[in-house]
Order: sequence, then C-alpha cells, then structure tokens
Amino acid sequence: MKVFNEIYPVWTYSYLVLLFPVFLATDYLRYKPVVLLQGLSLIVTWFMLLYAQGLLAIQFLEFFYGIATATEIAYYSYIYSVVDLGRYQKVTSYCRSATLVGFTVGSVLGQILVSVAGWSLFSLNVISLTCVSVAFAVAWFLPMPQKSLFFHHVASTCQRVNGIKVQNGGIVTDTTTSNHLPGWEDTESKIPLNMEEPPMEEPEPKPDRLLVLKVLWNDFLICYSSRPLLCWSVWWALSTCGYFQVVNYTQGLWEKVMPSRHAAIYNGGVEAVSTLLGAVAVFAVGYIKISWSTWGEMMLSLFSLLIAAAVYIMDTVGNIWVCYASYVVFRIIYMLLITIATFQIAANLSMERYALVFGVNTFIALALQTLLTLIVVDASGLGLEITTQFLIYAGYFALIAVVFLANGAVSIMKKYRKPEDPESSSQVTTS
Repeated sequence: MKVFNEIYPVWTYSYLVLLFPVFLATDYLRYKPVVLLQGLSLIVTWFMLLYAQGLLAIQFLEFFYGIATATEIAYYSYIYSVVDLGRYQKVTSYCRSATLVGFTVGSVLGQILVSVAGWSLFSLNVISLTCVSVAFAVAWFLPMPQKSLFFHHVASTCQRVNGIKVQNGGIVTDTTTSNHLPGWEDTESKIPLNMEEPPMEEPEPKPDRLLVLKVLWNDFLICYSSRPLLCWSVWWALSTCGYFQVVNYTQGLWEKVMPSRHAAIYNGGVEAVSTLLGAVAVFAVGYIKISWSTWGEMMLSLFSLLIAAAVYIMDTVGNIWVCYASYVVFRIIYMLLITIATFQIAANLSMERYALVFGVNTFIALALQTLLTLIVVDASGLGLEITTQFLIYAGYFALIAVVFLANGAVSIMKKYRKPEDPESSSQVTTS
C-alpha cells in the first residue's frame, strides 16, 4: 500500500509542476539541452532504481522520473526543428514506429529473460540503465537547431505558397508584420533595392519573451474558441488522465489478483501484445471514413463506455487472464481514439498552435490526474485499496461516456433541425 499511496503519486505531482516551465524552456533553449536533460534524468532514475533504499530515496527517484517524462516533449519538438516541412509526416511515422518497436522489443525481451532464462529484475534494470546511458551519449552528437517554434522563429524558414506563409510546418494567413514575433518579417521586405551591393547581415533579433507569451495567450483563445477542437481536447484531457491512472497502477492490481511469488507472470508479454495490437488499430485509422463532425462525440461516448467496461471487468473478475485481456482491449481502444483525436485537432492547426494545444491538453490531463491521485490514491487523501481505485476509474470513464453521449445527441439534433449546408455535408473527414 505504501508504494501506491506514498511513492507513485510523487511522479504525478512532479510531472504536473514541471510540464509548463519545461515547455517554455524547451523552445527557448532550442531543444537539445532539454533532450540531454531527459537522458540524464533517466540515468539517475535507473541508477536509483538499482541502488536506492528507503522511502525518501524512492520518492526522489519518482521526482527524477517526473523530470524525464516532462522533458519528453523536447525529443519530438527537436525532430520537427531540424527537418523540412515536407518531411514532417515521414519523421512523425519514424518516431512513432521507433517508440512502439522499442517498447515492444523491451517488453518481449524482458519477459523471455525472466520466464525462460531466469534472470532477476535487477539484471533487467542493469540493461535498461545501459540503454539509457547509450542514448544519452548519442544525444551529445545531435546538431544544435538554429530555430524553434516560438522564441527563435527565423525568417529564413518562411516560404510563400500562393500568398500563404508556411512557417515551420504552420500555415497561417498573411498578416502585417506588427502581428508577428521578431524574425517573422516578410522575406520580400529584406531584398535590397540595389542588387549589386551585397545585403548586410543582420544579427538575429533577440526574442521578446513578453511578446511570445502574449502571442501564446492569443493563440490559446483562438484555438479553444472552436467547438470541435474544444470537444476533442476535452476528451483528450479527460481520457488521458484516466489512462495514466490505469496504466500506472495496473501492475499493482495484477499483483493483487495473482501474486508473482506464487505463479509465473506474463506482464511484459501482455504489454508487448497490447502495444502491437494498438499499433495495428492506429494503422487502421487511416482507412476509416466517417463524418467525425457529426458522429465524433457519439463514437467517443461509445468507446469510452467500452473502456469503462474493460476496466470494470479487470477489477472485479479476479482472474489474471481476464485481467490481461481486458487490459489489452483498454489500451487498443485508447490508442485508437487518441490517434483520431490527434488527427482531428492537428488537421487545421499550424505547428505552433498544435504544440500549444498539445501542451495545454496534457497539462489539464495531469492537473486532473493530480486531483484524482490526491483524493483516491495519496495517503493524505482517502488512500483507497487498489481494487476500489479501479472501480472508481471504471466509473470515471463511464461518466465521460455519459457526458459525450448527451452532448453528441444535442449536437446531432441541432444539426438535423437546421437546413443542411451542401458544402458541409459533402465533406467527410478521413481519419
């Protein structure tokens, strides 16, 4: 109980507190230093996992792991800063594939080494420490980006396409220079009148921090004034909160159902299977054709209800194989829906605004998770048993399903009551 009530919550609190400052520092420092910080944090985490003893030491371990997870955004942001706009889709696919492959290989290898070769968990953690150390060393050789999305947005990255500016993957309407950050000036305004004289090289203007924050706030208001984006973002934040809780404490529930000292466990294999099947579901998303603007909320309600059922069955049946199967179903549905939500949110946003919305949604999810952890898990709150916790998580997802069912029903009735717009009805989003 002490592990669940006094140790695990430290990660949640650390992640929440660090997320926003890390989001700004990542862009201001141009990614690479924060990528190195992530690698160093992982090394400290696994070193402490091997040798730390006592409650306070393990809580510090969770704090460093919170740093590692909060700085994860730097890795993905770094990739976009060093490649051209036309390669965004490919590098996104590469990053997602690398993550899934690494997770799957690690899960399968760990399961084989424990179940077949009889290795100890200490030995597995030594392998993990070696891997993160190698990754940290490799990160030192990454090139330092010259630009970033907000603080170092240089004009040379801008191009004109039919009168629309394309900036670091963001397509925005052409507006006056006064509305842009330093370095967003029209490239045509920098062409010298006398072509015989070489243009003077001007140093990159220093970023105006207050202006950056003002633009972020204006973008925040613009993004969340869109009802469809707000709807998908609300589901993203609510479901991610519940997903974090279930994934973080599932191992504890499995240990309760089938203690590892009494029988062979296959937790690693289950993680691998759920990841692989989730990847297949994510791949299949590209072939789903449905009008998400009409039926999106109803689909979110239906699948949230299925998630609630999976969590409830995992909690109440008391059979480890049923738990494993329910967990696989849970992860597949979540990975499927979070991918659809990502597509829907990113479809009409610039890269800058997508990064902002992603950060805000994640922050809200962590704030909700912190509140849920403080009330349900933390020893200073209710400090409930693991089985009672999962019963609450099932009810949480069921509540999400009810909210989106009601909202979706109202939206559909409003849509079919008014005269149908021929343009909107002909648009079918492929996600």
